[in-house]
Amino acid sequence: MRIITINVNGIRAAERKGFFNWLKKQNADVVCLQEIKAQEDQLDERFYPKEMHTYYHPAERKGYSGTGLYCKSKPDKISYSPWEDMNSEGRIIQADFGDLSVLSIYLPSGSSKEERQALKMEFIYDRFLPHLRELKKDNRRYVMCGDWNIAHKKIDLKNWRSNQKNSGFLPEERAWLDILYDDLGYIDSFREINQEEFQYTWWSNRGQAWLNNTGWRLDYHVVSSNMAGTATSCEIYKEERFSDHSPLIIDYQL
Repeated sequence: MRIITINVNGIRAAERKGFFNWLKKQNADVVCLQEIKAQEDQLDERFYPKEMHTYYHPAERKGYSGTGLYCKSKPDKISYSPWEDMNSEGRIIQADFGDLSVLSIYLPSGSSKEERQALKMEFIYDRFLPHLRELKKDNRRYVMCGDWNIAHKKIDLKNWRSNQKNSGFLPEERAWLDILYDDLGYIDSFREINQEEFQYTWWSNRGQAWLNNTGWRLDYHVVSSNMAGTATSCEIYKEERFSDHSPLIIDYQL
């Protein structure tokens, strides 16, 4: 099963940069999109890939946030998050296939202002963490893909020293991922099979970040413990640029 996740930073902008032509060649089973920045009435047939079932979860605010899924097989069920404020920003969409659930998740960023950072921390600790703890009880298999807006360890961003007080690499954000992996048993699929340095999925548009590979690894496949060992290969695709994020492709043997 091939699952791709990408923050497209505007699905219409990604289309102009050749995203859908690339996608046709990927033979993906599920594609998880974040930051689509579009309502469905703004999208024509170009944004509904043939031979895929398309599901968008746009934000209420135009040109902002939003998630989506392209699925080769028709899901048994599509659902959203249990939280009204997250749904109004289109941040979580889930597809169920038998006992497997694949989610596209766009966690809030705290970089714009202090209020958004406070919302991010409240959400991940007070709501999302207990929710993930509950999910462990239902024995489903989970693949949670997306832009989590947190780099976990020093290996996951180029300039870790200068970013320790910045949103995305704060000690309390990184500690949340420690709890997720070490206490709850979820697995960072990419790191399960790739421990190399300089593996980034996002680069600032400022300066020469892309050319110098001054990046962050913000995009994840986080899987439930019953998916351990199922990831067989992974790739951060960088030959073309569709966004300020690169697609993260992981194949699973299910």
